[in-house]
Amino acid sequence: MERSSIQTIDNQFSDADITFMQLAIEQAKLAMLQDEVPVGAVIVIDNQVVAARHNEVETTKNATAHAESLAINEAISKVGEKIIPEATLYVTLEPCSMCAGILVLSRVKRLVYAAKDPKSGAVDSLYSITNDDRLNHRLIVQSGLLEEESSQILKQFFKNKREEKKREN
Repeated sequence: MERSSIQTIDNQFSDADITFMQLAIEQAKLAMLQDEVPVGAVIVIDNQVVAARHNEVETTKNATAHAESLAINEAISKVGEKIIPEATLYVTLEPCSMCAGILVLSRVKRLVYAAKDPKSGAVDSLYSITNDDRLNHRLIVQSGLLEEESSQILKQFFKNKREEKKREN
């Protein structure tokens, strides 16, 4: 099986990248309103949004209902194929190992994420699943787009959770 080649690009972002990440941030805000960890994801193909989702782990009581997983599944359903090789995923937090694996398996072309996840990030922080030479697909990865805004949403969510827990005790 021929392996796709790794592509490295600098973190210069287009106006469209900013717009799509802002949509992902809006999804993250919706997640927070539903008491979900505020992560949002948007899938774009040919400059068109084909899926926009947020975490639904608590709502669905399903540990796999991460924003990235839900968005990829929705995009695959709309495209009608098992892979989406022309897709870009915009997500507000570095994907975990499950989501990074799904990105590789669904052959997503490009990943743009906002904030690093030092505790479970599997793209740059802990692992490099999306660019592992042993796998048969690698992604173009860019990080840091609207990082501060995305980080602040996550920090506020967890601060609220800690304060809520203190009030309960």
